[in-house]
Amino acid sequence: MAKGAIRLSEPTVFNNDIYWLEGRPEESGRTAIVKYHDKTASTLGPADLNVRTLVHEYGGGSWLPTSNGILLTSLIDQRIWLLNGDLQPITSSPSDSHLRFANGTSVPNTTETVWVVERHRDDSPTPDNLLATVTLDGHIEEIATGADFYSSPVVSPDGESLAYLSWNHPSMPWDHVRLHLAKRIKGKWRHHQILVDGPALQQPKFSPEGELHIVSDETGWWNIHKVDLENGLTQPIFSAQYEFGVPGWVFGQQTYAWSNDAIWCTWIDKGTGHIGRIVESELLEVDCGLTEFNGLSMLEDGRAVTVAASWTSQAAVVIIAADGSVEKLNNSQESPLPSEEISTPTSMSVPDLDGDDTYCFYFAPLNSKFFSQSGLPPLILLSHGGPTGAARSSYDLAIQFWTNRGFAVVDVNYRGSTGFGTEYRNKLRRKWGIADTEDCVGAARFLANQGLADPKRLVIKGGSAGGYTTLRALTTTDVFAAGISRYGVADLATLAEDTHKFEARYLDSLVGEWPAERDI
Repeated sequence: MAKGAIRLSEPTVFNNDIYWLEGRPEESGRTAIVKYHDKTASTLGPADLNVRTLVHEYGGGSWLPTSNGILLTSLIDQRIWLLNGDLQPITSSPSDSHLRFANGTSVPNTTETVWVVERHRDDSPTPDNLLATVTLDGHIEEIATGADFYSSPVVSPDGESLAYLSWNHPSMPWDHVRLHLAKRIKGKWRHHQILVDGPALQQPKFSPEGELHIVSDETGWWNIHKVDLENGLTQPIFSAQYEFGVPGWVFGQQTYAWSNDAIWCTWIDKGTGHIGRIVESELLEVDCGLTEFNGLSMLEDGRAVTVAASWTSQAAVVIIAADGSVEKLNNSQESPLPSEEISTPTSMSVPDLDGDDTYCFYFAPLNSKFFSQSGLPPLILLSHGGPTGAARSSYDLAIQFWTNRGFAVVDVNYRGSTGFGTEYRNKLRRKWGIADTEDCVGAARFLANQGLADPKRLVIKGGSAGGYTTLRALTTTDVFAAGISRYGVADLATLAEDTHKFEARYLDSLVGEWPAERDI
């Protein structure tokens, strides 16, 4: 049960072939590109190729299929390489250039591509971020500079318009983001303008007809909007209290795509994933039995390709049809438990100290071969990382390990979690270590009071930001008998002073500005 699972990400359709990335623990953790063609999956490139970018440190968007082959960034040197049978370098070696590349997009009718670039310098601890075009002969030309961060370049089908995002410190990409538009004039990107100035924007995309769309939380929820190119006004194509967006920790995330007269999309409702189609301003859910989705791309026949999982099945690359039928393309790691022994959760709302709801998934202990005579079960409470993140909404072998051994488990989406709207996401502002701790303590007490856990055998567990919540709960309350903090944050001052550019001002919103508000 301790075997590492293959990590699947970035499902992509190009020329009606399907590609995806696999992070392989048994190959020293390398990330490989897999191509699925004629019902056969094959790994592309040499056996030691590790496809990963370090832009923003967290990466994503490390490869781009084109008509000339696959452009990719290699972890070992961060250069752009062209994979087309052989592997050929495109950009200069690190000895000549301290550049990193991510989130590339093709310019139609040319061999140019546009990339997010991160330029590191020996004389500065802080890199510069910019957008640049890259040609197949390795020529790099800057096209947008000045902002602290850039992401999501996308070119219109006619190749004449470029949309992209930028933001500045102290914002994170789920705070305040700008949408820019540039025009191609005589082969150069000119007339850059800010088309939409906030709030939390993500995933600009042109429709096949050239209409610009974007995911915006202007309504208080990440909904898909159409953008008027003349005045920058946005209008949701379907308005709902669902989240059609995800926090921008990595590049290359996709939650919507066009197919004929419909927009396929994935969304989160109260912590659980869904997939469906927007047809004539109506959202039609596709009932496929899956509860978590990562990435979205379309086949020519109108079916969707995504990485998906359910409460009883681990992640796999799948094709989903509008009637809900699912075709699995890869052999995902099989559960060591029979389906009847898998504990599936109850979604719960727990009152917080303000009288509002905290959301969580409760997993009861389950093992038909054993029966406890010791009364109520011990409980392990999970505090997710981020903290701008969320509990998983799919099968987790680590949870089943405990429920199979007589423990109850609760996975808490404390205030500040994503998937519950902007207001809920912002409730952790200047309250990290306080609101999240209160919510975890409150959830544990609630379950004990409901007779679902032994109040004397409560355990809290978390990693990174969740580890900080764990330490706070153990040092400020007496609710938990034990705790497990994995690589947890233990010193906020050290975190503020010793981090990378992407997160350098993250604590401004979570706690307070450092060092001006060091006494908080």
